[in-house]
Order: sequence, then structure tokens, then C-alpha cells
Amino acid sequence: MLEADPTARISPLADIEPSVRGSRYVVGARTMIDAFVKIKPAGGSGDVVIGADCAINSGTVIYSGNGVTIGDAVLIAANCTLAATNHETADPDRRIRDQGFQPSRGGIVIGDDVWLGANVVLLDGARIGQGAVIAAGSVVRGEVEPYAIYAGAPAVRRGSRRGGPSAE
Repeated sequence: MLEADPTARISPLADIEPSVRGSRYVVGARTMIDAFVKIKPAGGSGDVVIGADCAINSGTVIYSGNGVTIGDAVLIAANCTLAATNHETADPDRRIRDQGFQPSRGGIVIGDDVWLGANVVLLDGARIGQGAVIAAGSVVRGEVEPYAIYAGAPAVRRGSRRGGPSAE
């Protein structure tokens, strides 16, 4: 079920698939969802909750999985993937597609005022602190401190927006 604030702008070319498990999709005030953004229920019954004043750009895919929460004023560049689920792979004698999904690692939570650069991948269990920046092409699974700058695959701390020392 899609619940969009009347001031949200969702492109008619965005693809928001209805959930058969009852996942809710909530879009906050003044949020923009661009053409060719895909929101897909997969691997769980979590909700996708997007705050106010966000921008989600073309080519981004959000899998509901174990839940995705996006704070206010979050900028998501083109071609990002938010995958709040993981396939089970433990039994090599069974096809991966027949094994279902792994237990939840807590979904994905993105704090307020975060910027995800182009082609960022967030995996189940990612926690992005307020004001953080994730550089283009990075892959994040764990926790990112508030106002930190992360880059790489896997993403590592490279600096801080607060002017503190980098981890290099």
C-alpha cells in the first residue's frame, strides 16, 4: 500500500510494485522520486518509509525486504541499490533460489541529511548515521557514524564532515 504525502512528487515512470505480504510504502512531504526508480517487495514483509524533503534519483532500486527507513532530507544519487534482504546459500545441494532468505539483519536505516553517491549499495543491516556521506560506488553493510565520510567496497571511514581526523 502506497501512502504518499500530497506534496510528494513521484514520477509516473517510477515503478512501485504492490506488496502481496502487506508491506507499506510511505513517502514524506516534498520528497521527489524520479523516473525509473523501482520499489520492490522482496525477501520479507518490511515497510519502506521515506521521510520529508528527500530526492531519490533515476535507476535506484529499493527492495523492501526486512524494512527500509530513510530519514528527512536524504539525497540518493542515480543507480543506488538498497537491499534489505539476503538469499540463503548454506545448502550447496539445493538451488539458491529454492533456499529462501536469511534471517533479518535489521533492515536498512538511513538517518537525516545523508547523501548517497551514485551506484552505492546498502545491504541488510546497514545503519547510516545522520549527516553521513557515502561516496559513489561504495558498498555498506554495517554501521556508519554520524557526519562520517565513507568510501570503498567494503566502505571504510575516510573522513568527517565535522573536520575531524580521517581514518587513513
